[in-house]
Order: sequence, then structure tokens, then C-alpha cells
Amino acid sequence: MKREGDGATPLGVWPFRQVLYRADRRPPPITALPVSAIRPDDGWCDAPGDVAYNRPVTLPYPASAETLFRDDHVYDLIVILGHNDDPVRDGMGSAIFLHLQRPERTPTEGCVALWRSDLERLLAEAVVGDAIEIAEA
Repeated sequence: MKREGDGATPLGVWPFRQVLYRADRRPPPITALPVSAIRPDDGWCDAPGDVAYNRPVTLPYPASAETLFRDDHVYDLIVILGHNDDPVRDGMGSAIFLHLQRPERTPTEGCVALWRSDLERLLAEAVVGDAIEIAEA
């Protein structure tokens, strides 16, 4: 959250679109946002120039696509953020998610990561129309 005089540089504000979760690993989160279980063949197209760029796809997919049903736990709970989706502009970024933090706290590849307890608390309070503001300190 930006506060007057804190020196944070806003990077953007992205609305919460949908919550995805691994039903084989956890129950659905408590939230007013739309929720869906991730299937083993769920992916997200990250191939600029493809008709499905920055959209969900079914794997295998003929263009580059990120696998959502991962072996690690970072995608056990995902919030799809409304980045470059209305309208989608080729090459302007895809698959910007709010997801779980890795235990070793390594950086994401362009997403936002929170500890499970923090993300669950945020989702419990979130309503349709909410957004997240990201700022660089």
C-alpha cells in the first residue's frame, strides 16, 4: 500500500479476475471471487503472436504455454490478475499471477508472491471488483 512520503514508486494496479487452486492439494479458498480448480491439462499461453496469447489454454498446446498444474506448490493457489487482458496487446506481458511464495523466497518471473496465510487472508476479504496495487520501494 502506498502512503504519502514513503517513496514507493507505483508500478500498476491490477484487478483480481479469478482464483485457481489445486483441488488435489487443498480445499477451495474462502472468497467472494470466482473460483475454479486447476486441471492437469490447464496452461496459459505466453507466446506473442498466438491467437490465445495471455489466455488460458488446454495442454498440450502448439505454441508456448505455461503449465498451471505444477509439481512445486507455488501454483496451488493463484489469483489471475487483470494485466494486458482487456484488450490483450501482443508482447505486452502474459501470465501475471498472484501466487504462493517459494519457501526459499526466490523471486518470481514477473508475478507477485505471498505466503499462503497472507494470500488466504487477502482472498477471504476480497470482493469482485477489488484490485492490487504494486509499488517498488
